[in-house]
Amino acid sequence: MTDSAPTNDLQAAFDAAIAHSKTLATRPDNLTLLQLYALYKQGSSGDVAGERPGMTDFVARAKWDAWAALRGASRAQAMQDYIERVRGL
Repeated sequence: MTDSAPTNDLQAAFDAAIAHSKTLATRPDNLTLLQLYALYKQGSSGDVAGERPGMTDFVARAKWDAWAALRGASRAQAMQDYIERVRGL
């Protein structure tokens, strides 16, 4: 796992973007929400852990797959990508 530690400024900007994402005027489409979820999880927790959810749990499986696609990305880069993605909404 690449886990470069985020700076305090990056962490503050990430936290602000998280707060802002909860107050958007319109709800993003499902694909955007999935991308935001994956970036949030990679930025806050690092690489995905645990087993892939079963076929019958569609939502959890989609979330796990999106997060797993970011495996190896640094936490700092995921935070920056999340911030930029939220700014674009």
